[in-house]
Amino acid sequence: MSRLFKGLLIAGGLVFLIIAGNFVYGWNAAGPLAKETAVLIKSGASIRSAAEQLEDIGAIKSADAFANRARIFGASSTIKAGEFLIPARASNSEILSILTGGKTVQRMVTVPEGMPSIMVYERLMANDRITGEIPVPAEGSILPDSYAFEKGEPRAAVVARMQGAMQKAIDDLWPRRSKDTVVKTPQEAVTLASIVEKETSKKSELRMVAGVYSNRLKTGMMLQADPTIIYPITKGKPLGRRIRQSEIASVNDYNTYSMVGLPKGPIANPSRAAIEAVLNPEKTDYLFFVADGTGGHIFAKTLEEHNANVEKWYAIRRERGEM
Repeated sequence: MSRLFKGLLIAGGLVFLIIAGNFVYGWNAAGPLAKETAVLIKSGASIRSAAEQLEDIGAIKSADAFANRARIFGASSTIKAGEFLIPARASNSEILSILTGGKTVQRMVTVPEGMPSIMVYERLMANDRITGEIPVPAEGSILPDSYAFEKGEPRAAVVARMQGAMQKAIDDLWPRRSKDTVVKTPQEAVTLASIVEKETSKKSELRMVAGVYSNRLKTGMMLQADPTIIYPITKGKPLGRRIRQSEIASVNDYNTYSMVGLPKGPIANPSRAAIEAVLNPEKTDYLFFVADGTGGHIFAKTLEEHNANVEKWYAIRRERGEM
């Protein structure tokens, strides 16, 4: 073997080692991404198509190089669909690990306790990270909570999770109801719970308010719950003004000032705690309650006591300039 040939072999070997070293180095070296960025990988995407998206957002220098390296160093890995956060300066190796690990970005939509379905609908429709048309969900069918969703997920799928959570809560709570509960069906429980939820923002009062309304239903008294006047007018949205006398006297399927018993259905989406309160109400002799000025209520057994409490509430409101 001539010295020239040996020299060529050595030179070729050095070139190969440099190329191989660069290939390996490029797999583990810090990437060009300047700041954390989200990337949405669609279902069925290939390593090549994912690499092109990564190049477009500046996470990698070359889609070709990434795809080639990924096939060698991550030959057994399969990328997942979803939205992923790529950290700043992430290496090719780290990026592939993120895409194959399946830990997607979890975004949340929150339904507060007592939110009516029209407002749940509006909140979902206003969220541009989810897709598709939905009808207004049935009132009382949504369990208030925070729900995770992925970017591009159908709104109908998010609603299905919310409604599934409500059904699961009812299935869990209904068999454990107290013999003292006045409701005869799960639907009645949700209806009464929606009124209780709208009447008090204090969780500590839920069972007491449920007890008062249970007593009224048992004795044939009208519930006389202001939120049931508002619901037919706004579908549960804030009225934005004082209730009119004509609205108090209005006869419809919801106004509990003009009917005995429960309205035809829920007036909002009640929380699990409110449903549980209705199914296990406080044992009490109270028949009345009125606001106390602190966010809570004063309870009374007789109309005379209640009227005195109402006068105290009116005095507080006058002092605040509300009357």
